[in-house]
Amino acid sequence: MSDRGYRRPRPLSPLREHLRDTFWFAPTAGFVSVFVLWLIASEVDDQVVSLFQREGAYDELAGLMSFSQDTKTIVTTISSAMMTFIGVVFSISMVAVQMASGQLTPRVVRIFVRSRISKLTLTVFLATFLFSLLVLSSYEGETDPRRVTSVPLLQSLLILLLVAASLLLFVMYVSSTLRLMQVGPVVDRIARDSFRVLGRMPWGPEGDDDPGPETARVMYEGPAGVLRDVNTARLVRAARRQGVVLRLIPRIGDFVVAGTPMFAVHGGDAPPRHRLRSAVSVSVERTLHQDLAFGLRQLTDIALRALSTSVNDPTTAVQCLDRIVQFLAVVVRLPLGTVHHRDRAGRVRLVQEGPGWADLVDLGFEEIRWCVAGSPQVTRRLMAGLDDLLLLAPAGRRQPLLRHRALLVQTVERAVPVPADRTFALLPDRQGIG
Repeated sequence: MSDRGYRRPRPLSPLREHLRDTFWFAPTAGFVSVFVLWLIASEVDDQVVSLFQREGAYDELAGLMSFSQDTKTIVTTISSAMMTFIGVVFSISMVAVQMASGQLTPRVVRIFVRSRISKLTLTVFLATFLFSLLVLSSYEGETDPRRVTSVPLLQSLLILLLVAASLLLFVMYVSSTLRLMQVGPVVDRIARDSFRVLGRMPWGPEGDDDPGPETARVMYEGPAGVLRDVNTARLVRAARRQGVVLRLIPRIGDFVVAGTPMFAVHGGDAPPRHRLRSAVSVSVERTLHQDLAFGLRQLTDIALRALSTSVNDPTTAVQCLDRIVQFLAVVVRLPLGTVHHRDRAGRVRLVQEGPGWADLVDLGFEEIRWCVAGSPQVTRRLMAGLDDLLLLAPAGRRQPLLRHRALLVQTVERAVPVPADRTFALLPDRQGIG
């Protein structure tokens, strides 16, 4: 598959991806933004009051003060009710997420954590509460328009806009949470996220330049966890400065512990450890940032749970197979496996192992095939998917598909004694049993 050549990775921001996996950054940024907005609005209100007083428009200013006092009741109600509303909404949401993780897979929780609408809703809710408190602090007891120094007019209008935005986001958030409890939208979201990863992943021809003999190794020294992503640009720079080639030993998604090798160095001494350490991110769980196989892992987990005797939901397994076949059909002609990252001079500086075609096919079909003996709906869909991929795959990539097809036939022949039932179970059908 060397005809595609090397494609540089798109500019990625590991910090941005890491922040998307948190639930604290958006509300914190919202707090800061609201405080700045309140300072600006408060200054504008003060300037408006000063302008009316300089112009001697005390009657008009008194009207604004009356309007502001009327909105004070609304602001007070919002302040007292918003936190209760937030608690009730997100308590119900946690129950919904727990139900989804129990029915599908615990990995779907990351969809909720990374959901923009969830973070935006929480941020606006909390921002509305904080802004209402700040607005209440701006009200004065002075009723004489000649002596008043601040009338929270613009602040009152802004709090009303925040309430309107909160109600709109609440409707959108409930709709999004309900979709999280449905199989179709969840597997569709996993597939779309996988394609986004595929769109920004680097690839290169298999069997490219030989990095030469290994001259040193760099051991991992941090806490144990999953290798979630690496900063390839930083590693390429470190290798170029040292005049060596680095080879990343574990693959993205591997679990690493202290003392195990992280890098192999070819052509000289290892770069400074702090440069390598800052380019590697290890966490407690896998993410889709650079992990090409994690999407298939999630789809397979959902299908396996659906095929378990406690759930027995073959239709969900068929929906997962639809997306697995879709993903494999996209990558069937792409260069996979080892990627050779180059510097600006075109020299290989970083060698990174990735999943090959056979690895992805095994991940998508192997475990499911072990569980399909009693479900003709799934065997028919699996047979149709394999046949479709055989039509798309080039000659060099048909062997893993032929292997799984032959093993599927053997599995059904062992499990189904009646010839007519075996024929029915092995008949390709894209709907399983339409």
